[in-house]
Amino acid sequence: MKQTTVKYSLLLSILAVLFSWPLLCHADDIKITSRSAVLMEMHSGRVLFSHNADERMQPASITKILSLYIADEAINKGQTRLSDQVIISRNAWRTGGSKMFIQAGSSIPLDELIKGIAVVSANDASVALAEHIGGSVERFVAQMNNKARELGMFNSQFVNPNGLPAKGQFSTARDMVVLARCYLQRFPQAVNLHSEQYFTYNNITQRNRNSLLRHYPDADGLKTGWVAKAGYHIIATAKRGNTRLIAVVMGAKNPGIRSREAEMLLDEGFRMIGEQNRRRQG
Repeated sequence: MKQTTVKYSLLLSILAVLFSWPLLCHADDIKITSRSAVLMEMHSGRVLFSHNADERMQPASITKILSLYIADEAINKGQTRLSDQVIISRNAWRTGGSKMFIQAGSSIPLDELIKGIAVVSANDASVALAEHIGGSVERFVAQMNNKARELGMFNSQFVNPNGLPAKGQFSTARDMVVLARCYLQRFPQAVNLHSEQYFTYNNITQRNRNSLLRHYPDADGLKTGWVAKAGYHIIATAKRGNTRLIAVVMGAKNPGIRSREAEMLLDEGFRMIGEQNRRRQG
């Protein structure tokens, strides 16, 4: 009965988000040069702005939010623990791109892998996590795609747990804002990790690539990404008072545009919410 109630509540939440799309509050002065973008008020799921929200492209490292969702869910269900020692395979060790530089054959606590994924987008840690939780990368990816459908991400397909370029892997800004909302609602403590600006492992310190954490007031997450074919992505979130906004920008030409357009969306969103609140009070 409890599981049925949870699934029913999740379905209602997804439907609330989906049916809010025709009721967009357009902001004519927002000029987006990135390929797609979405701005959402998290509590209500109301979309304040969208631009080419259904354009498919490779999701790059924002894929890792889905991997972290599955990891947090497995921990909550008691299927694994943060203190579990994960044996690093050669497959994980040789993964390219951004890394936390784990060594094949070493044993690392699961919570360190999660930090590496959340803060410095470690591709090697993502593979190690997938093997630990799913038993294999292939089985973990199957979990990812099942979870994506369950959350209402109907225009996404995942091939790996880290977002490295792969044929047949795609998502959209619409699906990613749905994922981000579900993730933050289900695991609100996750922002404590995503807001960390540095991560140190094995005497190597790396910086979080989300520049909004350093420049935008009240920003506390969530994830950046880049692949050559798609461009620069970000899922950005910030909270002021009781209002949390989620901005997704995908396909920016460079990281500066990615950050500026995410900041512009957040600024406009907080302005719009503020005006609406003042009208209600007046």
